[in-house]
Amino acid sequence: MTDGNLAEYTVSELSGAVKKSIEEGFGYVRVRGELGRVSRPASGHVYLDLKDEKAVLASVIWKGVAGKLKVQPEQGLEVICTGKLTTFAGQSRYQLVIEHMEPAGVGALMALLEARKKALAAEGLFAPERKRPLPYLPDCIGVITSPSGAVIRDILHRLNDRFPRRVLVWPVRVQGDTCAEEVARAVAGFNALSPGGSPPRSDLLVIARGGGSMEDLWGFNEEIVARTVAQSDIPVISAVGHETDTTLVDFVADLRAPTPTAAAEIAVPVRAELISQVADLDRRLQRAAARFVSVKKDRLEGLSRGLPRLEDVLAIPQQRFDYLASRLAQGLGRQIELQTSRFSGVQQRLSLRMVNLSINNAKSRVREFHKRLDLRHQSGLQSRRDRIAALNRELHLLSHESVLARGFALVFDAQGQAVRQVAQAPAGSPLTIQLANDQKLTANVVSHLSDTEIKTEKKEKPARMQKSAKIATEKTDKPKQGDLF
Repeated sequence: MTDGNLAEYTVSELSGAVKKSIEEGFGYVRVRGELGRVSRPASGHVYLDLKDEKAVLASVIWKGVAGKLKVQPEQGLEVICTGKLTTFAGQSRYQLVIEHMEPAGVGALMALLEARKKALAAEGLFAPERKRPLPYLPDCIGVITSPSGAVIRDILHRLNDRFPRRVLVWPVRVQGDTCAEEVARAVAGFNALSPGGSPPRSDLLVIARGGGSMEDLWGFNEEIVARTVAQSDIPVISAVGHETDTTLVDFVADLRAPTPTAAAEIAVPVRAELISQVADLDRRLQRAAARFVSVKKDRLEGLSRGLPRLEDVLAIPQQRFDYLASRLAQGLGRQIELQTSRFSGVQQRLSLRMVNLSINNAKSRVREFHKRLDLRHQSGLQSRRDRIAALNRELHLLSHESVLARGFALVFDAQGQAVRQVAQAPAGSPLTIQLANDQKLTANVVSHLSDTEIKTEKKEKPARMQKSAKIATEKTDKPKQGDLF
């Protein structure tokens, strides 16, 4: 059943009316509840649910507000949120736009702190083996604290009293929304300094703050600070709060000091005590050296008394030297007499007759050697003559003169080149024919015989061959030219 008198809205108009009604009816509200689902997309906004045992309220924290929150939202944390209630027409729901968030009491912060402590401990960030030893006397100390508080003055005063050192102060806010980010950036900044650069790299870091409530110290419980301190290459002393205050930085630092003043005492020894200790050690060293020299001197004197006198030590070798010197003179005289006697005996055995006999024997041997050498020389010459004659006969048999004497001939063309093939002597060309005993004939080529004619001619008698080939020859020392038919 419809009523034609009801006003008609579009979906957008109705959504806008609902949005206006809710925003005007509630405006800013303060809501307490437990955080349920927490989502952080790439846009930077935070979407979460506020819930209690009966209802759930969708909420959103815009990107600009999320980065300034003192406490970052985590699932299970009980918080009090302040914001504006509005609607989201895209999903037909209402939501709370949170502009401020704070833990709902100390109990919520303690629960969150314990949860973070367990997570970091499970990763091994609190393990004792990760703790690094502190330098005994650092050249430069980096202090991360507020530059206007009493903490830095106490630290500097205590350092000057004990052992003045160079101090670099990195000013940070020690409470508030940006505390955690500034402290983490300071720790990373000190680690980024180069050794030997300007400013110099610190040998030790001190994170200091005076006492306060848990909410005031909460920046030192943020996870970003704890992880940055754990990753520091420079040893860190945590001096946050009083002795009863405990933060996550205390667990990840290499050493926890109960107060900032105690941190300064831990960082450096007392210079006066060191001077006194060095002086005492110097006196002990001098006394020990004097005792050592005295003991060695007494021992040396005792040993020297047991040694014989130098005269007594040298007396026996000197006596032995005198005895050997006297024996040397006597032995030299006897040796001269012995060699003289031996020379005389050899001289008596030498005579001219023995020399002549040795010379005659040597001459006989020389003559014999000469005769044997002459015989061997004559025999060698005859053997070489016979060998040369045999080679000469063999050379004559193998020479071309011997071949020509057996009826062969050498044929040369006009240039004096030997003719070995028919193609080298064309028709009409002059030829020189060399016979035995250096006899020569001259001829001209009339024509060439074919292979068939050559075979036929071989079968005929020599007389017939002479009739078919007319050659005019003349036996002279200087051959005349004829014709070959």
